[in-house]
Amino acid sequence: MLWRSTHPGPTLVVTAIALGLGLSAGLGPVRLAVLVAAVFAGQVSIGLSNDAIDAPRDRLAGRPDKPLAPPGAPLRAAWTAAGLSAVVAVVLSAALGWQLAAAHIAFVGAGWAYNAGVKSTAWSALCFAVGFGILPSLAPLALADPRPAPTWAWIAGACLGLAVHFSNVLPDLDDDARTGVRGLPHRFGRRWSAVSAFAALVAGAAVVATGPPAGDPGVAALRGLGFLTVAGIAAWGLVASTRGAPSRRGFRLVMIASLVLVLQLVLTGEI
Repeated sequence: MLWRSTHPGPTLVVTAIALGLGLSAGLGPVRLAVLVAAVFAGQVSIGLSNDAIDAPRDRLAGRPDKPLAPPGAPLRAAWTAAGLSAVVAVVLSAALGWQLAAAHIAFVGAGWAYNAGVKSTAWSALCFAVGFGILPSLAPLALADPRPAPTWAWIAGACLGLAVHFSNVLPDLDDDARTGVRGLPHRFGRRWSAVSAFAALVAGAAVVATGPPAGDPGVAALRGLGFLTVAGIAAWGLVASTRGAPSRRGFRLVMIASLVLVLQLVLTGEI
């Protein structure tokens, strides 16, 4: 039950992104393993805290997909696991340097802040922009000679964060509205939230394609292919999110697109 409350899909995707960025940055196997474990623990903490905080609201909304919503659900165990996971994330990050620890605390802190109440305000998207903006820097900050990611990577990460946020809440807009959650996507409405999600996704792909210094023709071709692939996924996601009943398809497509972009960075070594 607790594993389901970690939001395993997004947790594993973000962990895979960290793995890909670590490979792109040239991390050695030990540092890479510690980074991946730290990011995984941080995402587990965010997922568990989200479901634990939302349990009363999910119960009121009658959400059968939320494991902690039914009466008698192990809320205390979820809180304990969330706290321990956060501690593990910080300790593992600190083992690779204070710069990584500070960045990872900010990343995880943005997720907890969203869960704790920012999700119900017009500033909800800021948590995702800040958190995912930091994400590309975790790998280079884990190097023996730490450095932040280049500016274009921060911008691309922030765009991806916005795409994740707007696409993720689309199926829950009605349930959220009934329980008093009015984040930025709720104020935009379904159609404009979908447009915002996939416009941000394309913008992020454009930054990844044009931000790094010019490479050889093979690298340029990979960048172009990556951008076209993500643009196609975005078009599909926009249509899927604005027609028919609300579903998780748009969010899943954003996750797939993020992995495409990370694969591109791994192949070109541009972090």
